[in-house]
Amino acid sequence: MRDLLLGDEPARIAALQRLNVLDTAVEEPFEKIVTLVRTVLAVPIATVTLVDRDRQWFKAKRGLDAAQTPRAVSFCTHTIQQRDPLIVEDADLDSRFANTALVAGPPYIKSYAGIPLRTPEGYNVGSLCAMDTRPRRFSPADIAILSNFASIVSDELELRLIAQVDQLTGALTRRGFADQAEREIARAGRSGRFGTLVMLDLDHFKIVNDTHGHAAGDQVLRVISELVIAGLRPSDMFGRLGGEEFAILMPETTSEEAELAVERLRHAIASHPIKHENSATLHVTASFGLAYFTSDITSFPAWLKRADAMLYAAKAAGRNCMRVAANPSDCAKRRKSVAARVARAADV
Repeated sequence: MRDLLLGDEPARIAALQRLNVLDTAVEEPFEKIVTLVRTVLAVPIATVTLVDRDRQWFKAKRGLDAAQTPRAVSFCTHTIQQRDPLIVEDADLDSRFANTALVAGPPYIKSYAGIPLRTPEGYNVGSLCAMDTRPRRFSPADIAILSNFASIVSDELELRLIAQVDQLTGALTRRGFADQAEREIARAGRSGRFGTLVMLDLDHFKIVNDTHGHAAGDQVLRVISELVIAGLRPSDMFGRLGGEEFAILMPETTSEEAELAVERLRHAIASHPIKHENSATLHVTASFGLAYFTSDITSFPAWLKRADAMLYAAKAAGRNCMRVAANPSDCAKRRKSVAARVARAADV
């Protein structure tokens, strides 16, 4: 029977992206696994490989210098197309790999064993690989050991995702959001297409908890998070930094576009009554601080500090409003344009 999941490449890529692991920093659990694979199987090269649209990226590696290689020349692109391990005892004798860049040139791979890394939904997002620079036979015991390690890698990928998602609101945790923000800073530095960081804080949230109880407070956090997520683009990132404080990262967004989006979110929150089973209807507002990315920002904490200052200014201005870091010289012109566009939208 044909395995339909193996042929659904868009869904496989979506499953990979859901893990939020591509281009992330070194992490100890994966480093330990590739070290063990290399030691136990006595191979010079071991990798935790994730297969993207047109590249294979190494989450952890031993015996390789490259951080990634083109997918077209990889062994792993073949591994993810099947459920069983892919075993190549002599790459020079296999027409799929003979004379390819990784076989004919550095690191001169001559034998390969790869176990698919499968998500709970059944998509192969990559493989755990053991490679040698000479032809060799991988025994059934070798494959069993590698398969066990691959199961651990798959579990670690899921645990890593769980640790990055706030279970109450569905937003990224502070750690998960910070990771995404650092990656966006690096990407923006390369592409020159910058974005906007937004801090969001619910106004007088302590009163909600003190008056109606923490169950009502939790409900407010869930509902507000749902409203925010529904109002964002798929490319935007939403994180809970702690308590009632959240952050939004809008990649490749001008200050004007960000202000318009934030004003819509502010209005959506302020105009959305929240009914709690044991209390009266709750009305909540939020304050926002915006900071557009500039070339002098080199880290997430520096960017966050700038947005946080604007959030403080919004609180000081009376709450239920936004304040924007005075970066672009045409700030007044841009605010006037935003106000006009919001007014037009309200009249529709």
